[in-house]
Amino acid sequence: MLFIKSLSELGLTDLALAGGKAASLGDSMSAGFLVPPGFCLTTDAYRAFVTANNLQTEILRLCKSINVSDLDSLAAVSARLRACFADGKIPPDLDAEIRSAYVRLGTIHSLSPAFPVAVRSSATAEDLPDASFAGQQDTLLNIIGEEAVLEAVRQCWASLWTGRAIVYRQREGILLEETAMAVVVQQLILADAAGVLFTANPLTGAQDEGVINASWGL
Repeated sequence: MLFIKSLSELGLTDLALAGGKAASLGDSMSAGFLVPPGFCLTTDAYRAFVTANNLQTEILRLCKSINVSDLDSLAAVSARLRACFADGKIPPDLDAEIRSAYVRLGTIHSLSPAFPVAVRSSATAEDLPDASFAGQQDTLLNIIGEEAVLEAVRQCWASLWTGRAIVYRQREGILLEETAMAVVVQQLILADAAGVLFTANPLTGAQDEGVINASWGL
């Protein structure tokens, strides 16, 4: 496949291709941790969508017009960019790859024909040593069926251009031209509860404290 990699094929050297989340998941698999199976639409897929819909010029034009101290301006640009992604068409070859990968994931792991997945953003500027992008882009849960997966992928790409993500990247000095989004499609675990364990306190930096942030599952 041109645009898709199995999570098991990825590692921390694949940050530019798979983004921080997918690269970390692949690395965790290699280390022997139990990770729900899935696949990653690489940044090449994002760029193919942007190119097919002639979006890059509009992205650069709109983002360079932003006054980050003007919340109305920021919101208007973000809304316009996300609308461009919502209106865009996934190229036929990429569309076919996504459908095939979803079906193959279900077949390999003996899942029902229409099984639930999490569709997760994995930006190239995510989970960096000096910048945390947790929560900046979207993840969609309980996505069932090929059509729903395709729509969720488009929403993940669009979430690269939320106002908070635009401002955060600008503050961290990340260039517009280098911004891209990979997307993880991963078998959904129907948990009673789920969350994240921070091995250092994210508010104070104290390394002798752990913090669990959790919520009820489906």
